[in-house]
Amino acid sequence: MAKELMKRSEVKEQDTWALADMYATVQDWEQALEKARALAEQAEGFKDTVTDSAANLLKCLELFAECEQMLDVAYSYAHRASDVDTTDMENQARAQRVTSLVVEFQEKLAFLEPAILSLDEGTLAEYRSQEPGLAHYDIHIQEIARTKAHCLSAEMEALLASAGEMRHTPENVYSMFNNADLKFPEITDENGEQVRITSGRFVPMQCSSDRRVRKDSFEKLYHTYQGFENTLAAAYSGQVKQLMFSAKARKYSSTLEAAVDRNNVSPKVYENLLEVVHENLDKLHRYVSLRKRCLGVEELHMYDIYVPMVADADRKVPFEEAKETVLEALAPLGERYVSIVKEGFENRWIDVYENQGKRSGAYSAGVYGVHPYVLLNYNEKLDDMFTLAHEMGHAMHSYLSNETQPYIYANYRIFVAEVASTCNEVLLMEYLLNKTTDRRERAYLINHFLDSFKGTVYRQAMFAEYEKITNAMAEAGESLTADALRKVYYDLNCKYYGPDMVSDEEIGWEWCRIPHFYMNFYVYQYATGFSAAVAIAKRIRQEGQPAVEEYLRFLSGGCTQDPVSLLKIAGVDIGKKEPIQAGLDLFGELLDEMEQLI
Repeated sequence: MAKELMKRSEVKEQDTWALADMYATVQDWEQALEKARALAEQAEGFKDTVTDSAANLLKCLELFAECEQMLDVAYSYAHRASDVDTTDMENQARAQRVTSLVVEFQEKLAFLEPAILSLDEGTLAEYRSQEPGLAHYDIHIQEIARTKAHCLSAEMEALLASAGEMRHTPENVYSMFNNADLKFPEITDENGEQVRITSGRFVPMQCSSDRRVRKDSFEKLYHTYQGFENTLAAAYSGQVKQLMFSAKARKYSSTLEAAVDRNNVSPKVYENLLEVVHENLDKLHRYVSLRKRCLGVEELHMYDIYVPMVADADRKVPFEEAKETVLEALAPLGERYVSIVKEGFENRWIDVYENQGKRSGAYSAGVYGVHPYVLLNYNEKLDDMFTLAHEMGHAMHSYLSNETQPYIYANYRIFVAEVASTCNEVLLMEYLLNKTTDRRERAYLINHFLDSFKGTVYRQAMFAEYEKITNAMAEAGESLTADALRKVYYDLNCKYYGPDMVSDEEIGWEWCRIPHFYMNFYVYQYATGFSAAVAIAKRIRQEGQPAVEEYLRFLSGGCTQDPVSLLKIAGVDIGKKEPIQAGLDLFGELLDEMEQLI
C-alpha cells in the first residue's frame, strides 16, 4: 500500500468515468445551463395562466419536464467531476453554480403544483379530452393530488424552494469537511511502513490480520473525529433542524413521517423493520459470540468486527478478475442484462480507484439519455468485488427504467433503490458458494455473507434507530450536543452487539463519520431492500425465467406505481413483516452452518 494516495492527474484514463459522454466540453455544459435557464423563464411565463386552458397546462408541464431533465444532466456532470476531486476549486464552483440554478428553477416553477391542485376533477377531465397529450401526465398529476394536504400556496411554495440551497448547507459543510479538509494521521502498517489513514483505507485497515494495525487505525481515526465533535454536532443539529422546518411547514407530524411519505411509504414500514430486528437481536449476539470464538480472543473489540473470521482464505481480487466474476454470477438474469453490464465495464461508466480528494464510499448515479455513472474506491478486497456487483445493480435499475419510461416516470423511488443492488450481491454470493468445493473457502464466503447481512440489515437498522431517536429528541426540544449524540450512539451499539462485544469508548464517535445521516432517513431502506432482494433471488433460483421476467418488469417500472406495489410485481410484499423475518431466518441458518464448518 502506497504511503500517500495518487493525485487525480495520475489516474489512468481507462480507470476514470467518461464525463464527455454528457458534454464534450465545459463550454457545452455552460450552453446547457443557459438553455435550461431560458426554459425555466419560459415556463414561469405561465404562472398566472397555467390553468386557463388545456393547452397552457400541457405546454407548462412539457417545459417543466424538459428543463428538469436538462438540469439533471448538468447537475450530474458538475457533481461527478467534483466528487472525484473535491480539492479542485473549479469543479466545486461548477457544482455550486448548477445547484443554485436547480434551486432557482424550483423557485420559478413552485406555482405549478398549487395550480394543478386548484383544478377540480371535472375541469381536469375536460382538459384531458381537449388535449390528449395531458394523459401522459396522469400519474404525475395523481402523485401531486396525493400530497395535497402537504402542498402550500404558490407564494409559500416559492419561499420554501428559495430556501433549498440553504437547507443543503449542513450536508455540504459535512461533505467538504469529511472529504476535502479532514486529514487523518499515519500509522505503521503490517510491513513496518508509515501509511496515512483515509476514509477509503479505513475498512481495509480494519480487515488487517495484524490486530495492532486494526487497533491503531481505529483509535486514531475516531480520536481525529473526537477533536471535531462539537463542529460535527452543530452540522448534524442543523441537518435535523432543517428537516423539522420542512416537515412543520408541510404539516407533517414528524420528520420521519415527512421523509417516508416522500416515497409514498407508510411509517409503519419503518416501525416494522425496527420491531423485527429487535426481536432477532439474539442472532446478532450469536454472530458476535461466534466471531469471538473464531478469532480466539479473550475480549472482542469493535476493531475486530471487520477482519474475516476465516483468516487464510482471504485473497486479492484484481479489478479485471472482479468484472469477469460478476458477469458470470449475473448470468441467471439473462443474456441482455449481462451484455449491458459488460457494456458499462468496457465504456468507462466506472471511476475505479481512490485518489486524493475523491469522495469516499461508492454510488451509482443514473443520467437519463446518457448512461449510469458508478463511483468506486476499489482496493482489491473481496468486499470490493461485492461493491462492484452492488453498484452495477443500481446502474442496471437506472438503465432499464430510463430505457423503458419517459423522463418524468424513470426516476424510481429511493425506497426500492437498494433492491437491485443487493439482489446482485446475493446472486454473486450464491455463484461463489456453488463454485467452491473447499470447506475453508466456503466458510470464508459464508462469513462474508454474514458480515454483509450484519452490515446491511442490523447495522443500517441501528443507524435508522439513531436517526429516529435523535430527530425525536430535537422535536421534543432537546439539544443535539456532541455528548448527547455520542451517548445515544454508544448505547445503541451496546444494545445491538450484546454482552460479548467490548463497546470501546471510541465507537461513540462513529456517528461523526456516517454521511448517510445527512440523507433524510435513507438508511432503513438498505435493510428493507436487502430483505426484499433475498426473497427475489430465492424466487429466481427456484422459479427461473418467469421470476426473472417479473423482476425485470419491476426494474423497468420507474415510479409508475408506489414502491410497495412495484415490489409486488417481483413477488415481495415489503409492507408486511414476513420478508424481513425471512431474511433474518436465513441469517440464522447461515450461522448454524458456519458454526459447523469452523
